[in-house]
Amino acid sequence: MSPRISVVAPVFNEEELVQEFYTRVRDVMEGLAEPWELILVNDGCRDNSPRLMDEIYAQDPEHVVVLHFARNFGHQLAITAGMDYARGAAVVAIDSDLQDPPEVIPDLVAKWREGYEVVYAVRTEREGETWFKLFTANLFYRLIQMLTDVEIPMEAGDFRLLDRGALDALKSMREQHRFVRAMVSWIGFRQVGVPYRRMARKAGETKYPFYKMFRLALDAITGFSAFPLKVSLWGGALAAALGLLLLPLRLLGIGKSKSQPGNNDGLILFMGGVQLLSIGILGEYVGRIYNEVRERPLYIVRDVKRLES
Repeated sequence: MSPRISVVAPVFNEEELVQEFYTRVRDVMEGLAEPWELILVNDGCRDNSPRLMDEIYAQDPEHVVVLHFARNFGHQLAITAGMDYARGAAVVAIDSDLQDPPEVIPDLVAKWREGYEVVYAVRTEREGETWFKLFTANLFYRLIQMLTDVEIPMEAGDFRLLDRGALDALKSMREQHRFVRAMVSWIGFRQVGVPYRRMARKAGETKYPFYKMFRLALDAITGFSAFPLKVSLWGGALAAALGLLLLPLRLLGIGKSKSQPGNNDGLILFMGGVQLLSIGILGEYVGRIYNEVRERPLYIVRDVKRLES
């Protein structure tokens, strides 16, 4: 029987949690009394997670699918792969670290049954996180809200349910630099949030340190907004105007000082900084174009374990 609900879970070095994650998902899905499947995506794990995932498949081949990537492609592409392989009428994306409790899935399904096509989980509490993590996360969302062209709900991560229609629309977007939650906001459809309490990590370490959050924010901003290019334009115009204002003064010798031959160093550094910043912003967009025109696959699956129906 084809699954009606698919659960997609990226796995990266979660050997201490992946078995418990499966057990809790199984208990929740059996309580829903719907045909279901769990798609575990091995995102290039370097611990014992792949072996444990294969053991979980051997325990329950009727419900479990395992995808083994050829290497680490990243969290967003692991979600994408799981959604590509999902067969359900509704697909739930959830992390396997148990910070997002599987027990919230019935709340998402209930809203889907009411007619909503995208149901996202909204964190009302974030247990066990430092003030720095909370501050940077808040800054992350506010920057994206301010600089991009899409409305991303505050405190909504990748834990969400998509109806098959919304999922097919999302799957048609094959860009390399992916920020799934912004892409889901962009496609539209009827969307609603469900509040929940995010739990503290029980084991292992976060897979989104500051530099990865920065990279994700950069992907979101450059993928959904031309604002950085406008900043570059405005900065160049400001520097040019400043230069034009100072040019007559320099021609007249005003402001020059023979005893201080380096008194223009500050202006030179400012102009050079503006130029380098503008080149860097332009390079970021050109790099994205370069990656897209090569048309490489988003990910490579080395092995698939799935019971053929």
